[in-house]
Amino acid sequence: MHPHEKLNYVEFAAKDLVATKTFFTAVFGWEFVDYGPEYTAFSNQGLDGGFYHADTCNRTANGGALLVFYSADINATLAKVEKSSGEVIQPIFEFPGGFRFHFLEPSGNEFAVWSEVLI
Repeated sequence: MHPHEKLNYVEFAAKDLVATKTFFTAVFGWEFVDYGPEYTAFSNQGLDGGFYHADTCNRTANGGALLVFYSADINATLAKVEKSSGEVIQPIFEFPGGFRFHFLEPSGNEFAVWSEVLI
């Protein structure tokens, strides 16, 4: 049973589905289910969702929503993002409540990672 009127699913455009799947598998341990050559879905990640093939991407500079991951070790997560072809567009910075950084995954979608402490 899904909670009534609560966020349940999110979809993103992806220029390169293979690179996007490879990135999220390597950095966050995601698993995907493909539904044809132009759509792939993920689940059990806090919010279920998918990526569809398109030449656009989600960025906050264009008014896009920012989805933010939590990390108990922000430096380790940053290292995995960089090692897996993610582009850090805003290095770790302090904000009320903790620390965070922003990155682009290989298809150009912007995400962020936050943590209460800087280890």
